[in-house]
Amino acid sequence: MDNWMIYLLITIGTFIFMEGVAWFTHKYVMHGLLWVLHKDHHQKKPHFFEKNDAFFIIFATPSILLFFFGAEKGFNWMFYIGLGILLYGIAYFMIHDVVIHQRFKWFSRSNNKYIKTIKRAHKMHHKHLERHHGESFGMLFAARKYWQHSQKNKHGAL
Repeated sequence: MDNWMIYLLITIGTFIFMEGVAWFTHKYVMHGLLWVLHKDHHQKKPHFFEKNDAFFIIFATPSILLFFFGAEKGFNWMFYIGLGILLYGIAYFMIHDVVIHQRFKWFSRSNNKYIKTIKRAHKMHHKHLERHHGESFGMLFAARKYWQHSQKNKHGAL
């Protein structure tokens, strides 16, 4: 197998793996030890900037380090893991901050089934204003029950 294909698989694999990392971190760190940073994200009327935004820096740090050390070693596997993390971060930002929370009004309306499903799952996550008893901690992949709800309400609003 050519190097470019291995690096592509590493990048895609890392991207997919990051959903699990995001789920685990969201459930056990953001709603656990670092609730102090995440709490303001669950307020009814958050400000444009939140303490929760610190997680962008926390998640970006490994990516930046992997880019640096991977590039220094001739663009090895570390660089492509960093790339997978970066691409996941971009996707997360676009879905979470742009599409769902509308921090930027780029895509304000969508009838897309995937978007409606992700919005529904995230809405169910935010119905819990406290750190415990939450649900739907992932971001890019939603549980089957949210897809089924989206299918039933094909023509209705979320």
